[in-house]
Amino acid sequence: MTQVLNRNVLVLNKHWMAIHVCSVKRAVTLLYQDLARVVTDDYEVIDFNSWRDMSRFADGDVIHTPSYPLLVPEVILLRRCNKLPKHYVKFNRRNIYQRDNFTCQYCGSVLPRYELTIDHVVPRSRGGRSTWANVVLACIQCNAIKGDQLPSECSMHIIRKPREPHWSMLMYRPLLEEEHTLWRKFIDVAYWNVTLEE
Repeated sequence: MTQVLNRNVLVLNKHWMAIHVCSVKRAVTLLYQDLARVVTDDYEVIDFNSWRDMSRFADGDVIHTPSYPLLVPEVILLRRCNKLPKHYVKFNRRNIYQRDNFTCQYCGSVLPRYELTIDHVVPRSRGGRSTWANVVLACIQCNAIKGDQLPSECSMHIIRKPREPHWSMLMYRPLLEEEHTLWRKFIDVAYWNVTLEE
């Protein structure tokens, strides 16, 4: 039961844009409080009472309450929220790994997380800062070769110049990895239609 309550539910704002992912527990709470509606495969919007009634006859994962079974929703639509996704990307390890696609930016090897390090292009000992434009992923071997030098000093070249990623790339990639087919109806549209930076 706990595992089901912690599964992911896609959250749409009132304009049907994907803005967040929450737990089933949170989604059911929002439904019960009449702050959200369930969205079905055919884009029907259903309130809590109707969803509860449908749950008695439908197939799928359910939460068993003392009084009735309740289907686990995949997508909910917030009734009043105009919120849009944040248009900035946090500078953190997870986002650096996603930006560089788990690829050493010196040799091009795609490796598991534990075989990659974060390298400062201009080393910190030489005034380099921890910014999007100065950090790249490097495999352990390339990072050892580069050491405390600039890439040009050790005949190494960066495959892709580091820069801050576009917010949509990092927001939608994890969502696309989810197994919910209904999610793709909302994520694919947002992912492919977003304006890219020049």
